[in-house]
Amino acid sequence: QVQLVESGGGLVQAGGSLRLSCAASGRTFSSYAMGWFRQAPGKEREFVASISWSGGVTYYADFVKGRFTISRDNAKNTVYLQMNSLKPEDTGVYYCAAGSVLATGPLPYQYWGQGTQVTVSS
Repeated sequence: QVQLVESGGGLVQAGGSLRLSCAASGRTFSSYAMGWFRQAPGKEREFVASISWSGGVTYYADFVKGRFTISRDNAKNTVYLQMNSLKPEDTGVYYCAAGSVLATGPLPYQYWGQGTQVTVSS
């Protein structure tokens, strides 16, 4: 069982930066692939980025490539999402997820956090 708690969301102007954190409970964090997803009002949840258990493999959605960076610190049971050059269309609730398989879709992820709100003003 893994419990995930996101933090770091907030209100930022377009062009600004935020760093999201996702703290995980449990001793097996390092064995899970981790992903970040987001959901804007009225839209479906979409993939943002994912990282393998070792951190050696990462995937990004095309719309965040070059702007967002996913990383993890297994010693701290935490995964991060550094978001730079934010745009108003990045607004949404950001969720982290843990799964046994590294994936770019939501279904393989077994555990989900409650989400953190990111709002980017124009």
